[in-house]
Amino acid sequence: MAAFRLVLLAVVVSLGGCSQENDFTDKQRACIAQRYKDYDARQLNQCLDVCKTCMDGTTVTCNTSCKLKGAT
Repeated sequence: MAAFRLVLLAVVVSLGGCSQENDFTDKQRACIAQRYKDYDARQLNQCLDVCKTCMDGTTVTCNTSCKLKGAT
């Protein structure tokens, strides 16, 4: 169980990154623009939707990533 927690922590840290800047590819920007006129990554529902739909994330990784980025 401790090994699982260490792996999970490593994933969380890598998803959080060192920067609060969002570096999106052109394809990801187009996907976001198609879904939201005024995308706000601090809105948890928008962040989760974009992460799962435009970044091919999973519910668990997106939830963790969005919360680490300050989404509420």
